[in-house]
Amino acid sequence: MSYNDPTIEKTAILAKYLDLDQRGAVIAEYVWIDGSGNARSKGRTLSKPVTSVDELPEWNFDGSSTGQAPGHDSDVYLKPVAFYPDPFRRGDNVLVLAECWNNDGTPNKFNHRHEAAKLFEAHRSSEIWFGLEQEYTLFDAADKVYGWPTNGFPAPQGPYYCGVGAGKVYARDMIEAHYRACLYAGIKIAGINAEVMPSQWEFQVGPCTGIEMGDQLWIARYLLSRVAEEFGVKISLHPKPLAGDWNGAGCHTNVSTKEMRVPGGMKHIEDAIEKLSKRHIEHIKLYGADNDMRLTGRHETASVTSFSSGVANRGASIRIPRSVAKEGYGYFEDRRPASNIDPYLVTGIISETVCGAIDNADMTKEYERESS
Repeated sequence: MSYNDPTIEKTAILAKYLDLDQRGAVIAEYVWIDGSGNARSKGRTLSKPVTSVDELPEWNFDGSSTGQAPGHDSDVYLKPVAFYPDPFRRGDNVLVLAECWNNDGTPNKFNHRHEAAKLFEAHRSSEIWFGLEQEYTLFDAADKVYGWPTNGFPAPQGPYYCGVGAGKVYARDMIEAHYRACLYAGIKIAGINAEVMPSQWEFQVGPCTGIEMGDQLWIARYLLSRVAEEFGVKISLHPKPLAGDWNGAGCHTNVSTKEMRVPGGMKHIEDAIEKLSKRHIEHIKLYGADNDMRLTGRHETASVTSFSSGVANRGASIRIPRSVAKEGYGYFEDRRPASNIDPYLVTGIISETVCGAIDNADMTKEYERESS
């Protein structure tokens, strides 16, 4: 963080107003995913505290300004699906996650949550759990990697992963602020760590069951962008933010069904991996834009063109943790997803592949519909 940054003074001024009496009113900040895969939000006033998602009114926005609708028919509707305590405004104020719907009653083409929810509901008996490891990179206002030398590069990778000390980690204050914001909001954030490339970090969310995984990751991403905004830092989810001998950024996806979590579960893990191997290309289509720049077979990645698996192998498509192999049950890690994934698409197609597709809920077709 730059301590000459005017955002510090602005934040101090804003703090004067956060504890003012709202006279019984509640501010609900509606959050949604736009046409380019980014979070957007806007606030509205409610007359009383919210105790159920059913109490939240539907709303709308100008979809022509977010890449989600044409200008001549621009209204897109927001249907609340979950809400969380707001760590910025606090009190009874809330963050509202909303799905986007067209005015003809159909889900907006960028609303992948709707189809994923069908899959999870159909396979509820599988009790599929996910844990997502969200990597991201920090940039400054001039679009340079945050904290890096102005005219050069830091020392090669090695001392930065889980590093401690000046010159090894950057913006820890901002990362800690995001951690606390997630905990306040009730996000199942499991931990954080500095990553292999300097100014690259990771947070983990989960385990979450079914559709909750995508919901929680999107709110955690929203909170990250909001916190970074106050520090004057930009967040990049690009899977290869910097060319050269630097690690890319992924969103490793940990998966476990009810059958995998009990003794003898290794057979179900192996069966799932076999199913995944047969749909590698279909999965890669949904595993993030520009992911081929990251999945090169180097920097702890597998090749984008071939499928592989192994115990404790971080260069494989699918990694079985050593502890899981020893105990014979647990979970597996899909290391292919990029940092910029839509978690609904990824968790949806994994559920579809591992548990089985259902009528009218094919995640590959869902992606193709968006791309058309």
